[in-house]
Amino acid sequence: MDSPAAGTRSGEPVPPAQPSTFLLPKGYNRTMSDKPPLSQLDKDQQQGLKAVREFLRKRTSYDVLPLSFRLIILSTDLLVKKSLDILLANGIVSAPLWDSKSSTFAGLLTTSDYINVIQYYWANPEKMGQVDQFRLSSLRDVEKAIGVLPIETLSVHPMRPLYDACRQMLKTRARRIPLVDIDAETGREQVISVITQYRILKFIAVNVDDTNLLRKTVLEIGLGTYGNVQTARMHTSIIEVIHMMVKYNISSVPIIDDGNNLLNVFEAVDVIACVKGGVYDELHSTVFDALDKRADDFAGIFTCTQRDRLDSIFFTIRTSRVHRFTVVDDSNHLVGVISLSDILQYVLVNGEED
Repeated sequence: MDSPAAGTRSGEPVPPAQPSTFLLPKGYNRTMSDKPPLSQLDKDQQQGLKAVREFLRKRTSYDVLPLSFRLIILSTDLLVKKSLDILLANGIVSAPLWDSKSSTFAGLLTTSDYINVIQYYWANPEKMGQVDQFRLSSLRDVEKAIGVLPIETLSVHPMRPLYDACRQMLKTRARRIPLVDIDAETGREQVISVITQYRILKFIAVNVDDTNLLRKTVLEIGLGTYGNVQTARMHTSIIEVIHMMVKYNISSVPIIDDGNNLLNVFEAVDVIACVKGGVYDELHSTVFDALDKRADDFAGIFTCTQRDRLDSIFFTIRTSRVHRFTVVDDSNHLVGVISLSDILQYVLVNGEED
């Protein structure tokens, strides 16, 4: 019987050597060396993203704030109905909450909280008569009752790098984040302001010239959500759209016709006008009725195609107040949706090792 070949175990045959391996230098890594060289477009894209991240690390969250601004803080003792009136009267869609009993920041009131209240009373119609006595401090009970995430108490110190605030927002999927400091005299929390994804992206667009290097298209970088995009029609009831937003955790629903042509976009902020004055009966009306209630200065909806480049999207953010982009084809058929979260995540995460 033949003995096993040297260097093998249990008589296993020696694997044949590949001739090409004799020609490679010691330590050669085929996987790394076979990668095609980066094109100039790729290099420019990487340089642009690097410039944005370096900018965010050098600037603080406080730098984002305009020279003049107002801040409205609501007490958790306030009635929900009254808080709605305050938001509408001041043309805002969110406000920090303050617990006067503990003198602490209590989270951020947003349109999602009003949608939660609507869901609660829709599921418990026998309690609809109590809606006028409902206080902001009871929002946690509503969240538990309908099984949604509690009010976000996320905050960031105003002098921390803006990059930290952006990462926190991505981690928690928050669209805005309060700046909270500690008062030097009292040692208690102090809400300075609130910054939004739009404000951050506009700050980048205005101050980082290298966003002009981000010339890859929406399609090339895979920006946005495509497939299974939730939609509605003009005749769809408002309450149906609200249920859709809660179920899929989305803040807008494209409105299309029977031919998939984009007509408009119903946004979470549209819900506030629908329940103005505590009139919840209007939730049976249609999307068309809700959109008709929009203010005359409504900024409109913004569309793009998958051929549009990221630098052009930043240009639009710099020049217009944008909350999202609805992606269409050349025939105005709905294709997908690009949220500000998608843009922020791409510029912060793409190509980063962590």
